[in-house]
Amino acid sequence: MSESGKSEVKIRIPAAVATILEGLEAAGFQAYIVGGCVRDALLGMEPHDFDVTTDAAPQQVEQVFRAFTVLETGLKHGTVTVLSPEGEDGARVPVEVTTFRTEGSYSDGRHPDAVSFTKRIGEDLARRDFTMNAIAYSPVRGFADPFDGRADVKAGLIRAVGEAAARFREDGLRILRAIRFAAVLPGFRIEEETARAAKETRALLSRISAERVAQELAKLLCGSQVVPVLAAFPEILFQVIPELRPAFGFSQNNPHHVYSVYEHSILSCGYVPPAFHLRLAALLHDSGKPYCYAEDEEGIGHFHGHAARSAAIAEAVTSRLKLDRCTCERVRLLVEMHDIRWNGTVPMVKRLLARTGEEAFFELLALLRADTKAQAPAESARLADYAEMERLAREILVQEQCFSRRQLAVNGSDLLALGFPAGPELGAILDELVDRVIDGRLPNEQEALLAYVRNRLAQSE
Repeated sequence: MSESGKSEVKIRIPAAVATILEGLEAAGFQAYIVGGCVRDALLGMEPHDFDVTTDAAPQQVEQVFRAFTVLETGLKHGTVTVLSPEGEDGARVPVEVTTFRTEGSYSDGRHPDAVSFTKRIGEDLARRDFTMNAIAYSPVRGFADPFDGRADVKAGLIRAVGEAAARFREDGLRILRAIRFAAVLPGFRIEEETARAAKETRALLSRISAERVAQELAKLLCGSQVVPVLAAFPEILFQVIPELRPAFGFSQNNPHHVYSVYEHSILSCGYVPPAFHLRLAALLHDSGKPYCYAEDEEGIGHFHGHAARSAAIAEAVTSRLKLDRCTCERVRLLVEMHDIRWNGTVPMVKRLLARTGEEAFFELLALLRADTKAQAPAESARLADYAEMERLAREILVQEQCFSRRQLAVNGSDLLALGFPAGPELGAILDELVDRVIDGRLPNEQEALLAYVRNRLAQSE
């Protein structure tokens, strides 16, 4: 296929980007939008970012837009950022402009050792990862599509540009990107040779920084097709989360479960809302089961202590991925508490609210629902319990009922004024007051609580 060609398909380009394209073309250069923005537009999706590529060298781009602000954001790789004055209310919009380039070897398995500028758009597109991302479009010149990317977009195929294994050896992160695209683009699948090469070269992911792996993993797990993708490519997931490998094919031998530990985990992942920390918690919530398995005299499998073991694994995984502290703590909390069983009482709901906090409480319910949906069909009866827990929790919050020190009608200063000694005992008596209020043994009224503390002081004298 020829590199360029007119097409009836038109892509709506924002004014700020159009200004850059028009300026380069008026100066005698080629200019295209390229990559994900073209792919998304062809899919009928609203592109979030527009990248411009041109045969103009960076210094020439700076000269063309000398009346604008130009930032040398990636000069080594031929990229500058032009602040286009076409934004809303006169705001300047940053537009990345990169010179057509070819790349040398990738000795670190992630970045090219050197780049060379070229005048041919086809040579630039040849260095890209997948055909659907190797499409360029110009309102003046039409499409540049030397690898039939538009046909693959139409067919829903994720195909490597050229030899798949070579593309993955250049940049191991592309392996994870391939399955991420399959998870987030509905109806897309990875072309057979590309899929085979991704599996065979998966060890290259060990050379990728934890931060970049985490970024791709977050997008992957939040994809609408995450379950079938993780079912089809477990070995790639295990390359970045090896702690899940023992769960693969591990039979639970328990009437409450009809899936292996791994199947149950990925199904649970798909049942929770698409928030990274929630889906990661769902994926890891039973990771400790293979280490805690024991059979009773009837051959039924049990997993005593698996929640704590899974929480420890979750802590190790989130730490290795270098996730932020809040995410690490939330994932561990959800995994640690996922095995609770409600006793049908309001005090238990209040104590859970106190332990988790309001936001995490409802996330825990989401995880409990997902965990239940991924078990044997008969277990779905527990969903009614979670609905009642949610109703009670919202009632408690709306009515501002006491479930922690924050809602208690007295505070530490009140107890100190009574002569209660400062120190750990002060916190302990406040917790005791909360406990009694939750159980209904004391009303949450200042005088009643102070009277109880006075009595305690009198008894200790």
